[in-house]
Amino acid sequence: MTRSDPAVGPPEDAVDWEKIQSGPEFTQLRRRLRTFVFPMTVLFLGWYLLYVVLADYAHGFMSTKLIGNINVGLVFGLLQFVSTFLITWLYVRHANRKLDPVADRIREDIEGEAK
Repeated sequence: MTRSDPAVGPPEDAVDWEKIQSGPEFTQLRRRLRTFVFPMTVLFLGWYLLYVVLADYAHGFMSTKLIGNINVGLVFGLLQFVSTFLITWLYVRHANRKLDPVADRIREDIEGEAK
């Protein structure tokens, strides 16, 4: 039998993952992630839905020429890419400031317990 065999039971140096998940630092980490991800997802999906709805129902507005052959629809389409990069940058900044320090502490605690 191997150490991963459930019939043997947990190894001596096993980490109690349920205890870690229910701990205050993990709860804080999850809350910080959700307070960024959920609103940003709703915002982006709303922005994308606006683009799709305008493209389908506001042909006159979306075909309004701004400069040369560049119209409002093209600008909105390109802004979808800009908003994706902006959200990515904001998430990386949020993760570096708010998520990574907590995750590092949790990992250090786990590694300290496993020794």
